[in-house]
Amino acid sequence: MGDSSRDAEDRARIADVAARLIAEHGIADWSLAKRKALRQLMLPDRTALPGDDEIEAALVTHHALFGGDEHVVTLRRQREEALTWLRELAEFSPVLVGGVAAGWATEHSDIRIELIADDSKEVELMLINHSIPYRVAPGNAQHGSAELFVDTRRGGVALVIRTPAVARQRPRRDRRGNGEEVRLTAVALAELLGRDAG
Repeated sequence: MGDSSRDAEDRARIADVAARLIAEHGIADWSLAKRKALRQLMLPDRTALPGDDEIEAALVTHHALFGGDEHVVTLRRQREEALTWLRELAEFSPVLVGGVAAGWATEHSDIRIELIADDSKEVELMLINHSIPYRVAPGNAQHGSAELFVDTRRGGVALVIRTPAVARQRPRRDRRGNGEEVRLTAVALAELLGRDAG
């Protein structure tokens, strides 16, 4: 087996184990999950680790093999919660992104919603006016983005607030040149939930 095919096989094995750790043990830090997987597989420290896109693909496979009805129910519940937030935040052009949008989310995944606002204070004021407790994520307001976090009965909701200028500069493809990430508006998400229910 050549070095490149061995590297690809090792990366796939690491991704599979990391996906299991993320899905079954709720590890939110994917870098940590990759390092744990590397140790579990007893591979050398210098082994190339898979990218996040490879972890996402491994999570899709993990859910298909082991998630069953429980994963379907959990994902639907997360998407229904997300739809409530998308409608509530309509004035900020909200879009659902991440694992809940793409379908690889675990029961531990946050609902990630991107918003557009000139200032994150506009979103904070709206949350305050609706008596919704939130916290500001660390490293806030870097590169024209801010992140607020809301705890709900159905899990965490991360609100990523981008200025209009930053939102316009969003790359159309991921860092590996793959297709654009799944992004769902309230209308698209409602249609998806309707199809899934049928």
